[in-house]
Amino acid sequence: MPFVLQTPESLALIAGNGSYPFATVRAARAAGVKRIAAVAFENETNPDFAREVDDIAWLRVGQLGKMIGFLKNSGAKHAIMAGQIAPRNLFDLRPDMKALVLLAKLKERNAESIFAAIGTEMKKAGVELLPATTFLDRDLARPGLIAGPRMSRREEMDVEFGFRIAKEVSRLDIGQTVVVKGGTVLAVEAFEGTNSALARGGKLGRKDAVMIKVSKPEQDFRFDVPVVGPLTIEAAHDAKIRVIAVEAGKTLLLEPARTCSMATEKHISIYGQNS
Repeated sequence: MPFVLQTPESLALIAGNGSYPFATVRAARAAGVKRIAAVAFENETNPDFAREVDDIAWLRVGQLGKMIGFLKNSGAKHAIMAGQIAPRNLFDLRPDMKALVLLAKLKERNAESIFAAIGTEMKKAGVELLPATTFLDRDLARPGLIAGPRMSRREEMDVEFGFRIAKEVSRLDIGQTVVVKGGTVLAVEAFEGTNSALARGGKLGRKDAVMIKVSKPEQDFRFDVPVVGPLTIEAAHDAKIRVIAVEAGKTLLLEPARTCSMATEKHISIYGQNS
């Protein structure tokens, strides 16, 4: 899934929550990007992120017209979406007129269709949306054991079983994460997000369950890439999850050194499963 891009002079970033936007900015700067303008969201993006970029616009989720206007005037011809928007804020959406018109045209209103439509509006404004992993390819999960102790044969079997289930669930656009133990599905991620699914699965499994996270078939990596980071390790530890299995080459490890160190310390295995 590597994406080859001649390093642009300037870049626009659409920054959600968590450390993803910070990682993207650091990687872009290291690659030679000189100017970064960002769209940030109230009650989502970390306020400290403003210090990382050269220009920033703080918007409410749903202010599509202002976002497109800012991106058009930013001088950037390329943009990256980095970080998620919490589900609660998507339900509290207060769309402006441009967003209302966009939503009215959609036959299905899911994350993929909405973001694809936003990408089309951005392209009309002269800004091309790049894969979310741009500049971060080296942090994609590799195949095999990545961190933590070796897995037992039972855990390996659960990874293989859970991978098949997760791929089917993701194909149906329900979620991308499942929790299994002993050949039984304990939890399936839906709109609530990965960490909530981990908590439910961990409670049912009591301890030593296995989490599997995959990409969707034909996933558009411009606005949705599976991510595992320090917060995932904390949530897995709280839920007494023993193994975190991810799809190799299609899952981003945020703060990889810290994530792997935390996993090893907490006796959690991170494993990259080939598709």
